[in-house]
Parts: sequence; C-alpha cells; structure tokens
Amino acid sequence: MKIRIASLLASVAAGSVLASPAAAQHAGHSPTEPQQSVEAQSDAKTKCELEAERHRAKGHPVADGACEPAAQPEAAMDRSQMDHSTMDHGSMTARDGHSGMTMPMDAARPQASPESHDGMDHGSMPQGKPAEGAMDHSQMNHGEMGQAEASSSMDHGQMDHSQMSHGETPSQDMQGMDHSAMQMGADDDIPLLPPPPEAGSGPARAAVAIWGEEAMNEARRELVRETDGGMRFWFQGDRLEYRAREGKDGYLWDIQGYYGGDIDKFWFKSEGEGSFGEPIEGAEVQALWSRAIAPFFDFQAGVRQDLTGPERTHAVIGIQGLMPYRFEVDAAAFVSTKGDVTARIEGELDQRITQRLILQPRAELALSAQDIPELGIGAGLDRIEAGLRLRYEFAREFAPYVGVSQEWRIGDSADFARAAGEDPSVTNYVVGVRFWF
Repeated sequence: MKIRIASLLASVAAGSVLASPAAAQHAGHSPTEPQQSVEAQSDAKTKCELEAERHRAKGHPVADGACEPAAQPEAAMDRSQMDHSTMDHGSMTARDGHSGMTMPMDAARPQASPESHDGMDHGSMPQGKPAEGAMDHSQMNHGEMGQAEASSSMDHGQMDHSQMSHGETPSQDMQGMDHSAMQMGADDDIPLLPPPPEAGSGPARAAVAIWGEEAMNEARRELVRETDGGMRFWFQGDRLEYRAREGKDGYLWDIQGYYGGDIDKFWFKSEGEGSFGEPIEGAEVQALWSRAIAPFFDFQAGVRQDLTGPERTHAVIGIQGLMPYRFEVDAAAFVSTKGDVTARIEGELDQRITQRLILQPRAELALSAQDIPELGIGAGLDRIEAGLRLRYEFAREFAPYVGVSQEWRIGDSADFARAAGEDPSVTNYVVGVRFWF
C-alpha cells in the first residue's frame, strides 16, 4: 500500500514539475524536506542523473555524486557550489532549462494537481536571498527565456486562485516598473476641428437683443463717464499751517485743485503767508489750463495774479507731475506785465513709515532774472525753503501734521530783507493739516 501511495505521489510531483514555470519549480526548495521512500529516491536519482548529463553536455560543471541520496536532504545536491557564471540562460527556454529537472526533495513532496492551486500560498514564497543550499537565480539572465513556451502547458483557465495569498507581496516590487514606455494617449490623437458655423453669427451687440437699445445706450454712456476720464472735481489743502517762530507767529496756506477729465483740466492754485496782527505779506492765485503730456505729467499754462503789494499779473508756463521714485514736482516760470521774469521750483516726497504715518521732506527754490527792489527780490537765487513734516492719516482725506521749516534769503534778496528790518533766515515750527476731497 505504501509503495502504491509513493508511486502516486511521484507521478503527481513529476506532472507538477513539467507544468510549472522554471522560477516556480525552484522557489520551494528547502533543506527541511521529509525523508523520501526508496522507490521515490531511485526514480528521482535516475531523473537527476539524466539532467546532470544534459548539463555536462552543455559544458556546465556538475559535481560527481550530486544525485546520490543522503540521510539529510541538504546533501542531495549542493547547488550553492554550482558555477552558473558560464551558463547562457538567455537562449534557454523554460522547458529546455528547467522543465525536465526534478530534484530528489521534490519527488516525495505532496503536490496539488496541476489543475488546482488551492493549496498554494504564494505570499510565503521567499523574496530575498535564497536559502542555503538552494539554487541562486540572482545572476541568471531570464530576460530572454521563452515565457510563452513555458506557460503554454499550463491551463490557467482551470486554475483556482481563491486561496492564493497575494496580499503579502511587498509593494517594493512595483517600484522598479518602467511606466515611461506606456502609451497613455497623445494630443495628436485629438482632432483639431474648425468652430461650428453658428459661432460668430450673432449680432455685433448681442446684449441689445436681451436688454433693448435704450438700456444699452444708457449703460454705454455710464461706462464712458466712469472710464474715459469724465469730468471730475478735486480739491486739496496741501498746507494749512500755524507757524511758531521768533517774533510774531505766522500762518501759511497752499491749496490747489482742478476740474476736468484725464487729458484736459482747468487747474487752480493759491498760496500766501503772513504774520498775525499784520497785513498779508504775499498772496497769489493762478488759473491754468492743464494738458496731460505723459502718464504722470501735465503741461500747464495760464495766468497768475498777485493779490498783495504792487499788483502784477503774470503769464505762467510750467509742468507738474510725479517723477521716478515718487517725487512730486511743480515747476513754473512767470513773466509779469512789467517784464519781470521769475521762476519757482517745488518738490516733495512722501516716505511711508507705516500705512498711516508719513514723513514728507519738502524743498522750494525761487529765482529771478533781474533785481526787483519794490518786491524785495534780488537777481539769481532769491530764496530757499526746506522743511520736514510728519503727518498721520486718520483717513486718506484728512491728516494733521507737525514739522519744521527753514527759510533763507540769498544774495541781494538778503540785503533787501535787512534793509527792511527783517531777518534773512527764519526758522518755523509748524502745526497743520492736509486734506482733500
């Protein structure tokens, strides 16, 4: 009875070896196989010797006595000493290379039938270094082995994978896959078609069909008013300040504004100063036509009227705008009805310390082409004023400030000031407010 069972197991093992790929046949080699029967060992020895002769015929060294049975399975065949360095597995098919090899340990191993894999646990197959005594396939070139031929004898249609443990396969096995050669589709596959014939066939002003001509005309007029520089009014009190100084304290105003659009404006300016309890020292008003000549600069021309002292009317020509680094500049030349030619240049810069706290340095130069004794003006550089003001914007339209301002009369102008009993150098401590609307 035992002999019959052993023969049956040997035949099943041989069929499983012939039906399995080369890699699967050697994956289960282990030195812990049970002792084989005499008949199974003899049959396995015969097949092993035949396979050894085939390896020797191909030039592969096989140790003598490698197929001899031993008490321990490890001695059956020491594959760790086999030299595979000269083996050319590139041209070997799975059937030629391994399909005929039957190791003694496999002969007595209980195997499932080729048609069913119910008992196979692929999750426990060794993934790393082969066990001692097992065949080392790490250096073999299986890339060109005939996989189709090796798998052709297996009927996968009858395989039962329900009991296979595929969940334990390491995820690292997928990291070596090269996806660059996958054909995922290309833009060339997308046809470039012309637009449909109805595209662009609607009315030039399609909104009229929905809202009506009258409503759209009003909307267009409103758009023009809001975006094309419709008429606007702007007024700014740049400096309205109290001046504390040696002697009598004084005051100063400097205001300007305009009415118009983005290109053409009517611009007006006025400034003056004086001391409390005395007549106004100087006051003037200008009416100018302003024309935009650059994104940040206007050309201005008009008239100026002096309101104090010897009354004079002046023709004015100048520029006003914002220079690089945000310097605000206002420069003008004046020609009076008496033929006097004078000029004035003002510049200021807003330096933001915070979003609301702003430091503003400011300078002003006055020049004259000739002496004007009745106005106390000497030829050349007449007057210099430099100041520093710190303002806080409670709102963008309202900002009180404090600061200091220094005035110097230069050259003949200083002589005219001394002759009139005035100090040619005056320091003013100022408190004021800046606003606009």
